[in-house]
Amino acid sequence: MTQPTPPADPSPPDPQEHVPLMHPTRSTYDHEVAEVKDNILRMGSLVEAQIRAALEALLAHDAEAASRVIVGDRLINEVQRKASAMVAAVIATQAPVARDLRYLLTLDHVSYELERMGDHAGSVAKQARKLAPFAPIRDYVQLPELGEQVASQVHGIIRALVDVDESRAREVAKLDDAVDDLYHAIFAVCLDLMRADPANVDPCTRILFAAHYLERIGDRVTNIAEDIVFLASGEVEDLNP
Repeated sequence: MTQPTPPADPSPPDPQEHVPLMHPTRSTYDHEVAEVKDNILRMGSLVEAQIRAALEALLAHDAEAASRVIVGDRLINEVQRKASAMVAAVIATQAPVARDLRYLLTLDHVSYELERMGDHAGSVAKQARKLAPFAPIRDYVQLPELGEQVASQVHGIIRALVDVDESRAREVAKLDDAVDDLYHAIFAVCLDLMRADPANVDPCTRILFAAHYLERIGDRVTNIAEDIVFLASGEVEDLNP
């Protein structure tokens, strides 16, 4: 009797067919985000230090110290590029959604704002270098006070970012009114000084430029405060209307 032909053996399974896709673990994501956050905090500390160093160079009439501040801006730029590249890598490899994605995009925007603050601090140092040969006029017309106010704001907003503290971010943003008041006061005094003596035109112009750059840092602090409010609440709000 003829034996039936046994069915052909099925094709061997593809070794890749039943291997589960390997997704990055949450711990990997948390570690990578922590690295981004650390770089942002480092940027904040560098920006605050740059502002204070520029003011110290101004008060000391130290052109060399001012030049060191200008050169030091490169480090802030490097950290910003690193932080931005890390954010892009985390988004590409981890595919975060919802709050995680919002947090990463916020950190990326904060790094941009801090990088611009570093540029402004460098511009203040450039004015300090040009003012070094001149005798101080009216103790630089409250410029050191304005700089200290702005440096404190930078410190405060970075602390608010660490804890995603919406109420603290709002408090720091409110301090921008004091920055604006100081800026306008400096502007008015410098105009009076320039009208009184043409010799005051050059140094007062430098003071006004420096005051403008510091005032812009205050505006960027408010931008970060708005980022923190968005991160905490999901709402876009103008904190400095």
